[in-house]
Amino acid sequence: AARNRPEGKVLETVGVFEAPKQHGKYETGQLFLHSVFGYRGIVLFPWQARLYDRDVASPVTEKSENVAGHGSKEVKGKTHTYYQVLIDARDCPHISQRSQTEAVTFLANHDDSRALYAIPGLDYVSHEDILPYSSTDQVPIQHELFERFLMYDQTKVPPFVARDTLCAWQEKNHPWLELSDVHRETTENIRVTVIPFYMGMREAQNSHVYWWRYCIRLENLDSEVVQLRERHWRIFSLSGTLETVRGRGVVGREPVLSKEQPAFQYSSHVSLQASSGHMWGTFRFERPDGSHFDVRIPPFSLESNKDEKTPPSGLHW
Repeated sequence: AARNRPEGKVLETVGVFEAPKQHGKYETGQLFLHSVFGYRGIVLFPWQARLYDRDVASPVTEKSENVAGHGSKEVKGKTHTYYQVLIDARDCPHISQRSQTEAVTFLANHDDSRALYAIPGLDYVSHEDILPYSSTDQVPIQHELFERFLMYDQTKVPPFVARDTLCAWQEKNHPWLELSDVHRETTENIRVTVIPFYMGMREAQNSHVYWWRYCIRLENLDSEVVQLRERHWRIFSLSGTLETVRGRGVVGREPVLSKEQPAFQYSSHVSLQASSGHMWGTFRFERPDGSHFDVRIPPFSLESNKDEKTPPSGLHW
């Protein structure tokens, strides 16, 4: 009955919660709720990333200037598990104001060197964001890739296993999917997480242009309501250039971070005429009383894959 009353706010059972894993990792086919954004999803496969958390940097390390001229603490990376997941299409409209549902983009191998192709409903999720659950529904997630990538097998736990198409897709596209580094820093209870991805190189007007995508998550760890007003980026290229970018908000929005909706996630792109560089900067937030404060964006490197790979020629499965 609830399914036939889309306007009515009727609760439906979607599954049974399981105990979150304190150790180890979740397997392909694990159903979950996102602990921050609340959407239903399913794990496609895990990635091992290096997490550089500036909040837990060694207190005895002196501040130093790195190549980008940004005063920072020396941070050692630790291995952390992230997951490539599918988002339930029914939940996308409810999270679109807080999280882009096309966080994964490709630099397609066509004549147009600026063509970017997005895959809707794919996300990267940290291990601690996963609230696992089980369901007896054989198609518990609505996504156009669900039945192409996964099949039901009641003898398995979880009962959804990877099809050959998922394994082939992962193998073919892993240079543009695989996480390598994650950077995190907190300023005045606003935590910024950055995940950069190398997307490939293009030749344009007798020069090489290198492209990266970066995903950013902003989280308000306090109860005070704040609003993002401005961004201020510094982009250093190995070619010797230093670019400054200022602007209102991010991706055309000025998100409000509150106790009810504490996080906002988006992705963007940057290109350099060199094979590596650095980015860092600040986000300016406004408090209810009209005062402002700056939140540091942790400096992160833009590194190209040493063994140049050809970008995918469109999204064929």
